[in-house]
Amino acid sequence: MQNGLAQYPLINVGGIKTACIDRTGMVSVIVSRIERATRQSTPMVIFDSNGHAISLANSDADFMHCLNQADLIHADGQSVVSFSRWLKGADIPERTATTDTIHDIPNRSDAKLQHFLLGGEAQVVDACADIMTEKYPNFLVAGKHHGYFDKQNSDDIIEQINATQVDILWVGLGKPIEQYWIMQNKHKLRVPVIISCGGCFNYITGDYKRAPQWMQDGGLEWLHRMLSEPRKLFWRYLTTNPHAIYCVLKHKYFPSEAT
Repeated sequence: MQNGLAQYPLINVGGIKTACIDRTGMVSVIVSRIERATRQSTPMVIFDSNGHAISLANSDADFMHCLNQADLIHADGQSVVSFSRWLKGADIPERTATTDTIHDIPNRSDAKLQHFLLGGEAQVVDACADIMTEKYPNFLVAGKHHGYFDKQNSDDIIEQINATQVDILWVGLGKPIEQYWIMQNKHKLRVPVIISCGGCFNYITGDYKRAPQWMQDGGLEWLHRMLSEPRKLFWRYLTTNPHAIYCVLKHKYFPSEAT
């Protein structure tokens, strides 16, 4: 593995090669990559895994392939941490939620890094940028753009990103759109690190509420989200959670059938 990742073993959780890395390790890898990168370097791509990702990847071979092309896949969901303990090999030490990582970077590193926020509604990404720059003197927002654009505008946005010479590009377009967009365009992007982040901006602005800590620790944040937005999320979690468990067990006990 490259980019300082050799010390972190991988474990196959539901077909997704997930890194056994903790929150401090995530920050260390990201900052190290930025320090060593040049504008001609290929970006380091970081994706996340949770029950939704496992279910979706096992339903769509193209998405599974896309995920596993990333340089690092981390356990965004507590369920993935728990699943890893069912399997042979190293355990994932803790959940590395993207909604924590975006705060961990300025909290656990003194480096002044330039960020570009891509995704969400215009008012959300604007508010997110204001909140993060006010909260962290070392979180510098060099650029931002809402997530409602089509393919014709994509190259213009990429030019805008490259012109800002940012260190980290956060892409919050939702699964699986953000992962496909990143892999289709990473060769055009002159960015040291690209992180897929889903609805992260909405959590920062408070449009989405984080679950109480005890629910996060118990792997129940999905339940909090479902109860907060039942019309949007009830059916997703009702179908993807059992399917994710099935996929993890299938890859464990019948790996030849799972591929």
